[in-house]
Amino acid sequence: MRKNNAFKNMISALIVHFLSMGLGFISQAIFVRTLGTEYLGINGLFNNIFSMLSVVELGIGSAIIYNLYKPVAKNDNEQIKSLMQFYKKCYRAIAIIIFLLSILLIPFLTVIVGKTTISNKTIIIIYLLFMIDIVCSYLLTYKRSILYANQKNYIIDIVHIFYLFFLNSIQILILLNSKNYLFYLSFKILMRLLENLILTFIANKKYPYLMDKQIYKIEKSLVNNIIKKVKGLFIHKIGVFLVAGTDNLIISTFLGVNYVGLYSNYFMIINSLNTLIGQIFASLKSSVGNLIVTSSKDKVYDIYKKMQFLNFWLAMISSVGIFVVMESFIKVWVGEQYILSKYVLLVLTINNYVYITKLCISSFKEAAGIFYEDRIVPIIESVVNISLSIVFLKLFGLAGVFMGTIMTYLITHVYTYPKIVYKKIFDKKYGQYFKDIYIYIFTTIIACFITYIISINIVFNNDLIQILFNVLLTLIIPNILVVLIFHNKEEFNYYLDMLRNIIRKFKKINRKKK
Repeated sequence: MRKNNAFKNMISALIVHFLSMGLGFISQAIFVRTLGTEYLGINGLFNNIFSMLSVVELGIGSAIIYNLYKPVAKNDNEQIKSLMQFYKKCYRAIAIIIFLLSILLIPFLTVIVGKTTISNKTIIIIYLLFMIDIVCSYLLTYKRSILYANQKNYIIDIVHIFYLFFLNSIQILILLNSKNYLFYLSFKILMRLLENLILTFIANKKYPYLMDKQIYKIEKSLVNNIIKKVKGLFIHKIGVFLVAGTDNLIISTFLGVNYVGLYSNYFMIINSLNTLIGQIFASLKSSVGNLIVTSSKDKVYDIYKKMQFLNFWLAMISSVGIFVVMESFIKVWVGEQYILSKYVLLVLTINNYVYITKLCISSFKEAAGIFYEDRIVPIIESVVNISLSIVFLKLFGLAGVFMGTIMTYLITHVYTYPKIVYKKIFDKKYGQYFKDIYIYIFTTIIACFITYIISINIVFNNDLIQILFNVLLTLIIPNILVVLIFHNKEEFNYYLDMLRNIIRKFKKINRKKK
């Protein structure tokens, strides 16, 4: 059952992502051409601001989902109802707090936005629409947690597929017909409410006991456990935002909102790849949580090793792709004038690789409910990131912002995550982690170097053919290296056997049809 759910969750997550990515690229290209770089910069900046305000969520959702794994496995409906009721109250309080904090920021908007030709009145209206969108997202979203805890992520994804299709289709029509950014944002609010209402209906239908009026008060010991994890999660959420979410704020403040617009195109592509790979590990997280509470440490470690290899494999291909394909894609997608320097692209590629290679170990850490033990680390990360990003920006320009982020990621990458996860979940020393990581990094550097050299020496006059050729190189060269270097590795053969089994199943299906 766990494998079946994990497979469904992964497939649905991939479908959602590719649909989102395809529609998103079309929408962004039309956005840039109809509204321009300034509005694109405002869009990215306000997304950052509300990501910052979302920190007040404190990680309650993750803590409660973690605490739902055990009662779901035991079919303890009373405990589930108590947790869900607690979750509902928390999220309503969070919606009110975000609303109040958002209002308090309004007088400072002109300072945050900086120089722009967009009127102050329009900026405030745009900001208020962003605020309504995020507040609405917290009012009805809590019922999703029961679907996540039951490993039914794919149900959420199916609903989200329809949400994405209608949202992007209508938003594109709005841009083409009226070029009205306010209508564009208003429709998003409407669709957000509709999606949450549909998921609430599905959760109630699938788990009717959630509608019971008689709900026992949550146990004090459980509340204390949630509060303990929330304390750690809250600091982690602040750290995540200050490390990954402040780039646009720093760029806007020191370089201007137009640079935010230029970077937004690169960010969208990189974030699409990151989200794609992140969706794979996120879809497996509930299954990992179930695995941790039901299986031996050796079994958990064996699964981790296989997932870690997959993590490296995907990180390598995506990073090589970013470095080799990005410029030709930007040129065709939004125009040559939006291309940033090769130097900035190299730093963004390294940043991407370091970020992605943390996803597997991070998934195990979160699935195991490890939030409190490393609560001090995000504070250190935040200080290091902001300080280094500003210093490096002064020295190296736009690339310096991302150099600071890379240095910060390395704190968790090489110390805190492996140390805590290996000791607490696997009960093992983490020396092997570094042996694997060094081999993976070496392979990625070689793959990137060879692929890039070939791509710059074989140039086509047609831009679309050049993109296709570069994509093919990205898919072929790194995979050849993986086969050559890791063909004797157990983790590689695990996925090879999986591929063989899929091919056999397809052959059987074809024989039956004949």
